[in-house]
Amino acid sequence: MSWQSAVACWLLKKQFRPETLKPHVSVERARAHASARIRRPRVPRGWRLTERALPSHAPLRGEWLERRHDLAQRSPVRTILYCHGGGYYFCSPASHRPLVFALAARSGARTFSLDYRLAPEHPFPAALDDALAAYRGLLAHGIAADSIVIAGDSAGGGLALATLVALRDAGDPLPAAGVLFSPWTDLAATGGTLQSNDGIDPMFCGAAIGRAAKFYIGDADPTHPYLSPLYADLSGLPPLMIQASSTEVLLDDTRRVAERARAAGVSVHCEIWPNMPHVWQLWTPFVPEAKQALERATQFVRTHARERLPGPAGVDSIVR
Repeated sequence: MSWQSAVACWLLKKQFRPETLKPHVSVERARAHASARIRRPRVPRGWRLTERALPSHAPLRGEWLERRHDLAQRSPVRTILYCHGGGYYFCSPASHRPLVFALAARSGARTFSLDYRLAPEHPFPAALDDALAAYRGLLAHGIAADSIVIAGDSAGGGLALATLVALRDAGDPLPAAGVLFSPWTDLAATGGTLQSNDGIDPMFCGAAIGRAAKFYIGDADPTHPYLSPLYADLSGLPPLMIQASSTEVLLDDTRRVAERARAAGVSVHCEIWPNMPHVWQLWTPFVPEAKQALERATQFVRTHARERLPGPAGVDSIVR
């Protein structure tokens, strides 16, 4: 554990964890807290950040990060569809730019960071509907499924996995892979580490997870497979990479879903990093372990997603 990671854990224990110890979760406080602490990293040199809608889904917005050279030369590219975390009720593409920028710059993949609708104003299945529409919008824009990786952290990690399950059930072409950082996969809050890691997780208390889940659950069954993909049939999904910390209360959300996916025949690369904060990848470049974890994730992206060169009539051709 680096001294930088130790500092990050200390800051979270002082600033974020006390909020989760309160008996009631405040949407307003969480959103204000996230907005006040948004880091504004510079756009990587040679890249362009734009906010715009997907062509076939005008109301659906997000942030595109694209390499200028690729745009000018029509170079072959990979694409990452990113779903930010924040319990389904706070945070945004802007709050997760440090992670997304680093993921794009290291992998060379352009990213679409989805600005999905938030609870409690928009409970389940609003976020899932937006993620499905975003993926289908990418396909409609002529982006090949095997060049796309869907990724996300925390609630966004669970959303990414639920999107894969829903796409498979609907018979859509599946993306090349999924990358999940500390995913929240069980909104029924039954994981054993909610208790065993309570007090050592620098960010959350275990009881806060179930309280926060109610915003997105609404009137739904918390074990619905599109809400809590831990309870889904995971067979037929593309390869998954999952990273989580040994000390986070959501650790069992990773361990159990990895076990279920492997049992269903899915290729799963699961990494449990010792003593890291929840979604420590957001602390790049300050925390060395964040850079290392993102480098491993980008290698996974490069291994499984193909670069595609846009062809005539929106049809892509493989670049080998």
